[in-house]
Amino acid sequence: MITSLKEIVSQARNQKKRIAVASAEDKDVLISLSEAERHNMASFLLFGDALKIRETMEKNNLLFRHAEIFDCKTPEEASYMAARAVSEGKADIIMKGLVDTKVLLKAVLSKELGLRGDTLLSHVMVYEMKSYPKLILLTDGGMVMKPSLKDKESIIRNAMVLGKLFELHPMKVAALSAVEKVNPNLESSVDAQELQKIFKEEKDVVVEGPLSFDIAISKESAAHKGVTGEVPGDADVLLVPSLEAGNFLGKSFTYMAGAESAGIILGAKCPVILTSRSDSSEAKLNSIALAVMMTLSKGEKQ
Repeated sequence: MITSLKEIVSQARNQKKRIAVASAEDKDVLISLSEAERHNMASFLLFGDALKIRETMEKNNLLFRHAEIFDCKTPEEASYMAARAVSEGKADIIMKGLVDTKVLLKAVLSKELGLRGDTLLSHVMVYEMKSYPKLILLTDGGMVMKPSLKDKESIIRNAMVLGKLFELHPMKVAALSAVEKVNPNLESSVDAQELQKIFKEEKDVVVEGPLSFDIAISKESAAHKGVTGEVPGDADVLLVPSLEAGNFLGKSFTYMAGAESAGIILGAKCPVILTSRSDSSEAKLNSIALAVMMTLSKGEKQ
């Protein structure tokens, strides 16, 4: 079982995958790429303002042995060209640089390029923090604003790609709500109960809910409240009811709990590395490593 981000980075070493970066003129992105190259994780196709890319490299003393720069006039062009590189087999992974997420995803979802998968696109953050004994996945705090019950089912199935990769047998999903009992006036609690039914017969995943956050991650809290099950106090995945909830919870992990992280979009025909512009170069390196690791098995076909 994968229990740390260091293990992910270690498995991604010497794999030499090809990453197409949209709007690569970003210091932290280029620093993370330089570190990834040092580990022989990947070579790079850098799309964006060629002058700014080269200036940023020079200013930060970054030298690449395996990187090509392609001048693009706009973020839209850079995103389209990065997606096309994957579509044409010239790259294995797409990475977000200094570009709005919606611009990048428009290119990824272009019917012309054929990278759209058969399911919903969803975002997963992987967190490592001292206060929790293993990696914990948070989804979806970056893509789907207000997921329906059907969307939540797809989000869980996307996360199962990482569950398989991390050797979670089974993957334990906490369907979060503010309560532990179903309240017909609280949609997240109703959906949680339905999701538990939907996944009841599946072998690779256990979904339980509704569960409050404290019960999902604390055996003591679960025992105190008399909540039993496989997931309470031992969740692998936190399924949040809305993008806001995931955004707030994820940022609290980073800024209040000092969590290290990696972020990725699942559901397309290739891994899409999506990190916040405020994320550190270390978080971006972790995300690169996660995407590279995904390409090492057929499990990448989501």
